[in-house]
Parts: sequence; structure tokens; C-alpha cells
Amino acid sequence: MPSRPLYVARPRTPFRAPLGSPLRAQLRVVRPHAPVAGALRAVEAFLLSGGQQTARRNAWAAVVADRQRARDRREAEHEMAALMSGVIGPR
Repeated sequence: MPSRPLYVARPRTPFRAPLGSPLRAQLRVVRPHAPVAGALRAVEAFLLSGGQQTARRNAWAAVVADRQRARDRREAEHEMAALMSGVIGPR
């Protein structure tokens, strides 16, 4: 029994039939991933009370801010190391 590939790579550019083509009328654009953020917010609003929504959003904002601070700190450490390696050399 021949095995089917689990994943088939999609072409880089989608096929587009020319305007006015009968094939174009038969094709329709299907977006496999609809806007998920809106759907998640709707589910969140349905399941969580207002205070829980605010707490979750505040927690996510804190995570994003922590990541930004860590990124800034890494960049500053990298720049300081580059500066120090140029300033303090062997005597």
C-alpha cells in the first residue's frame, strides 16, 4: 500500500486565474485561518467576567513589557561589551 505524505508543500505564489475567466468564477478565496483574535475575545467575553478579562489583559501587558525590557537589557549588555572590549585592551 503506497503511503501518502503527511505534509504537502504549497507553492509560494497561489494560482490566480485571469479576470473574466470561467475558471475564476468557479474559484473562491478560502482563508483557512479566519481572524482568530476576534473570536478569542468573543469567547473570553462570554466565559470571563469583566474583572477577569482585565486581569488577563493586564497580565499579558506585563509579559510583553518584561520581554521588551529583557530585549533592551540584552542589547545594552551587547553594546557595553563591545565598548569595553575596545576601551580596555591589553597594556
